[in-house]
Amino acid sequence: MKILVINAGSSSIKYQLFDMETEHVIAKGMCDRIGIAGGNFKLKAPGREDYKIDIQMANHKEAVKLVLDTLVSKEHGVISDLKEISAVGHRVLHGGEKFSGAVLVDDSVIEAITECCELGPLHNPHNLTGIRACEAMMPNVPQVAVFDTGFHQTMPDYVYLYALPYEYYEKYKIRRYGFHGTSHRYVSMRAAAMLGRQDLKLVTCHLGNGSSISAVMNGKCFDTTMGLTPLEGIIMGTRCGSIDPAIVPLIMKKEHLTPDEMDVVMNKKSGILGVTQVTSDNRDIEQGAKEGNVRYQLVESMLCHQLVKYIGGFAAAMGGLDAVVFTGGIGENNPQYRTRIADKLAFMGVKIDEEKNQKAKHTSEEFDLSTPDAKVKMLMIPTNEELMIARDTKALVEG
Repeated sequence: MKILVINAGSSSIKYQLFDMETEHVIAKGMCDRIGIAGGNFKLKAPGREDYKIDIQMANHKEAVKLVLDTLVSKEHGVISDLKEISAVGHRVLHGGEKFSGAVLVDDSVIEAITECCELGPLHNPHNLTGIRACEAMMPNVPQVAVFDTGFHQTMPDYVYLYALPYEYYEKYKIRRYGFHGTSHRYVSMRAAAMLGRQDLKLVTCHLGNGSSISAVMNGKCFDTTMGLTPLEGIIMGTRCGSIDPAIVPLIMKKEHLTPDEMDVVMNKKSGILGVTQVTSDNRDIEQGAKEGNVRYQLVESMLCHQLVKYIGGFAAAMGGLDAVVFTGGIGENNPQYRTRIADKLAFMGVKIDEEKNQKAKHTSEEFDLSTPDAKVKMLMIPTNEELMIARDTKALVEG
């Protein structure tokens, strides 16, 4: 069985084609800058030279057509016919309270995803565009939606509710939903496999341009840092994370901003970019901090402080901790953060082998970074959301 995974963003589509008999990637790539100048397309296939072209794509439907045409092309194709694709799995950001697992897309699912556009305005509309484009190009192929919010639906009500008038939850479903669920689910499953047991209390740290931390008990989400939207939680690339809510109306009054303008400030002009006023790229931060840039050093200290605070808080809420898991672009490739966190959590029994820690960067391998006498393990597990989506899609279609 071959499954295509589509991750549609506002101006891009990431894709991977899997052979699910072996779970090997047949091909993967990206359509970038859809609908804007400077568009380009990339395809990578094992054992072949990478294929890259500059090409304008007016919309997501054109981009999907380009992906499918290339996959079966004589020169660069990896399959002979689109009929070889058994199903398409789509990443969808927000499923509200309606979905806790993957679902076959039908009219009612489309309607539900559309209703959740209000909760996920930056992502859900583009996820829908990707689904509709695939439906148009592959009308008889099952389409499956896998939701970022699904894994977090096991949180108890006293965790996911906000202390606002209860009527706002009843009327508008305002509550904590959590995101990066596919990643947190994948790495928590891998952690259980690495440690050889299922009854684990884990804190999983997905750190990248968008970052979230989850408390996972026995394979189920107990708490998470992101909330109604992906804005809540720790400092991120361009998102402020959790702040005093009173700051919002104060700045709006001082700067004469509309609600939409303030939303842009918090989502696209804050976080690492807001503090440095220069960059949101953690690679720049790491290099600049080493060279003595005080503002970049401040960002690193802010992130480390927040990580320690949330990890410690989640450990207390779960009544213990077996392992801390790092994943995502920053979590996987920045050993100095792992060192600083381990030092701060030494009182809990976290101890890491620094040689392993330095080795565990820019790699696809999984690492147990702990010393033999560590009471709490520290793991580095590269995430694989696309494989998780492919597995969910396969299970649903076969079932």
